Amino acid sequence: MNLHGTEVRQKALTLLRGGAKNADVGRQLNIPLGTISYWKHVDRAKRGERVQTRPSLLCPRCDARPLDQPVYAYLLGLYLGDGHISHYAKHKVPSLMITLDDAWPGIQDEAEAALRSVFPHNATCRVRTKGAHNIKVYFKHLNCLFPQHGPGKKHDRKIALESWQQEIVDAHPWEFIRGLIHSDGCRVTNWTTRVVRGERKRYEYPRYFFTNVSDDIRQLFTDTLDKLGIQWTHCTRHGNPYNISVARKACVALMDTHVGPKY
Repeated sequence: MNLHGTEVRQKALTLLRGGAKNADVGRQLNIPLGTISYWKHVDRAKRGERVQTRPSLLCPRCDARPLDQPVYAYLLGLYLGDGHISHYAKHKVPSLMITLDDAWPGIQDEAEAALRSVFPHNATCRVRTKGAHNIKVYFKHLNCLFPQHGPGKKHDRKIALESWQQEIVDAHPWEFIRGLIHSDGCRVTNWTTRVVRGERKRYEYPRYFFTNVSDDIRQLFTDTLDKLGIQWTHCTRHGNPYNISVARKACVALMDTHVGPKY
């Protein structure tokens, strides 16, 4: 249904083709600016003119927009751990939301910086929730960048990287590991006792844990550790095999160099 009529639309296009500004045409004909912009876009496309798309709408996958790959690898780790994509009826575009505990404000800052780097033309925001903040960005092509999105919880569906994602992870494995640890991991200090010369002594040692219910996500974590030469073990707690442990001294030292404690 054309609410403004063909004659009005043609008059608007004539003015636009003559160089008039969208806002001026809208005021002169009492037509919303969005309608004028849409008419102009369609008219230019029909006439074969190059139509410039706003940077905020360009997708690294669909439009070959440059992608900060190291930061994307980190963001992918955060998403697999604590992120999800939402489609609300009141919003025209989906949102990526990463929920991070307020105990680690530094990680919240790093997550927001990562969103700004991967989505440089889209505004980010923080939404307070109980004991945490949701770090958010709105972008039409989120499913292109995170094809692991789907209905239900991640551990209830298959999670696998596409070939282009795997290439990025292979090129930037430590960034991917950092993202996973910053979301669903931790660095702790364990202790044990030993009898030395008849005396029981206490020893402390650092250890990294990664905990995730999804078998596939844990597999992505351990596969990447294997490629980095990091030794790991399964650590079953209360009958649940959801924990991956890194405790070898040399491996922990390497993790400290590239990951470090949460902050």
